[in-house]
Amino acid sequence: MASVSFKYWDDCVDPHDLEAMWADPDVRAEWLNAGETKGSKVHLSRDPDGQPYLTQTEMKAVAGIIVRRHFLSQIDSDMLCAIAELESDRQLLATRYNKKSKEITMGIMQILPKTADCDLGYRTYEVAADSKLLYKPFVNVYLGAAYLKWLSNYGEKERSEEFMVRAYKAGTKKATHKSTLPFWRSYLSVKESLPSR
Repeated sequence: MASVSFKYWDDCVDPHDLEAMWADPDVRAEWLNAGETKGSKVHLSRDPDGQPYLTQTEMKAVAGIIVRRHFLSQIDSDMLCAIAELESDRQLLATRYNKKSKEITMGIMQILPKTADCDLGYRTYEVAADSKLLYKPFVNVYLGAAYLKWLSNYGEKERSEEFMVRAYKAGTKKATHKSTLPFWRSYLSVKESLPSR
């Protein structure tokens, strides 16, 4: 997999998405406090290893924008925030290799490239040609939300939050398996600790 690096928000979001971020009062305050200027490139936060990540405020804004824009609030944006926290620590370039399945998951929401290729009925972002697009926060969170939306009515049946979260982690067959219970418990405690709206 070719290496990807993002220094600025401008490197990994479209201008209208950046505009939407600036329009969020919490993000705007956070960015201005950090010395960013509207009209200039916005720096991404870095962890001690130099990896770019989203602050909780930024994550909340991205999740909120995606849900309002594409899912008419059918998905809880806190669900996206909590999953991002557990899956990647909100790191844009997080990549995980699963020895058993020989599959790689990518980005904030740890999306499988094949999930991105599935037609979940959502086609706002086409990533089939370039899986590196999965590292872009809006693309990644959008695909995570599309997958959760699909899971919410899996098998033509309305599904619980627990089913959705556990199936997100390990697939629909493991949604009730004991192996996904710790993830569900962690998810609940992370969701509880998210900054309030």
